[in-house]
Amino acid sequence: MKAAEAQKGLGLVGWLVALFIIGFFASVAFRVIPDYMDYMTLKKLIMSVETDQSLDVSNADDFYTHVNKGMQINNIRDLDLKSVLTVTEQRDVYLAHLKYEKREPLIENIDLVISFDHEFSVRKP
Repeated sequence: MKAAEAQKGLGLVGWLVALFIIGFFASVAFRVIPDYMDYMTLKKLIMSVETDQSLDVSNADDFYTHVNKGMQINNIRDLDLKSVLTVTEQRDVYLAHLKYEKREPLIENIDLVISFDHEFSVRKP
């Protein structure tokens, strides 16, 4: 029974390692989550052209205007819409291609690179 009494939990070094690991993953999460939130917001803005009947989107320029207004409302200011979103018109759909990359500094010269690439087929209202 002496072996069970000797094991009482983490020592000082164990706690420091555990805190370091938790801190590292928390730091990564705090840098990545806002970028994913912005991406999800952009996806909702693009899909809202199809679902919101009150919008007056009749061409690609109106499409860009709608998404740009939504970006301003949702405080997405670090993206150039014309460079990340390509909209082409076909007979009854808009083909929207959202493609961009975000870099977040992590430690000194180590960056986190997040790549977003999604194609949408949005029916014209």
